[in-house]
Amino acid sequence: MRNARSQNTVSVSPFDLAARQAYLNWREAKLRLFPENIDAIKVPITNPRQLRPAERERIIHHCRSVSMAIYSMDSSGCSKADLVQFSRQLGLHRLDGNLCADEDKITTLQVVEAGRHSTYIPYTNKRLSWHTDGYYNPPERQIRGMLLHCVENALEGGDNQLLDPEWAYIHLRDENPAYISALMHPKVMTIPPNTAEGDELRGEQTGPVFSIMSDNHSLHMRYSARTRNIAWREDSVTQEARACLTEFLASDSPYIFQYRLQPGEGVITNNVLHNRTSFKDEVEDKHRLLYRARYYDRIAETELSTLITV
Repeated sequence: MRNARSQNTVSVSPFDLAARQAYLNWREAKLRLFPENIDAIKVPITNPRQLRPAERERIIHHCRSVSMAIYSMDSSGCSKADLVQFSRQLGLHRLDGNLCADEDKITTLQVVEAGRHSTYIPYTNKRLSWHTDGYYNPPERQIRGMLLHCVENALEGGDNQLLDPEWAYIHLRDENPAYISALMHPKVMTIPPNTAEGDELRGEQTGPVFSIMSDNHSLHMRYSARTRNIAWREDSVTQEARACLTEFLASDSPYIFQYRLQPGEGVITNNVLHNRTSFKDEVEDKHRLLYRARYYDRIAETELSTLITV
């Protein structure tokens, strides 16, 4: 069954704005598979280095339906190497060695008081706005998969909201298909260069919000809700589309999950939209600590055709 799914082809893309019936069929499949609540996408893991077949299938099923799964494992003995092996079993192999990642390409997320890291919001206790990971990466380094693992949570706060990008697409297309056209424009969103003390650490990146992956026809989203240091196309439809998405992300939509990861828990995703509340981290020798792994791969067996045939 798994091989049949992976070999299935999509003759008419639901992301083609002219293919209304294909879109409605895909939309109905997404609605049918949507879980009752976030607890329904939780998967206990016995050994991250050797997933049981049922554990792997449950994770993949949830990542087909809502692009994410929340896993839990023994909080006392899980290393970064264990997380890498765990991810490999789900088709995630190519790690992104981003600017602030550790030598093993896994990023340690905690409050940093000084140095380069302290200038970036993820390394503070401040609120993080909605985004997908790697929205500033060039096309050849698109982040398709992402894992966020909690080693220690905060005294208070540090909750995440999580949204499958495909539901953001559905909301916008149902409101006005022209919004999708605007956000697929190759020059709709520009991230300026990242510079420090006169040196360019990363060049300017311009590209679409929504795009279709050439190898598996699945949807990819590149987005940040930052209001500073981002240049958007100034046409009226783009501005309306942005406003519509902003309103949706601020709503109490049932498609938006809210969750505070506990030690030993993590979320593995096809790079979903997410944010983070501010937090308090005041207990001596106990500080919020998470590991983040970004991948150029999509989670195995979650391409577009698998959803349609489920």
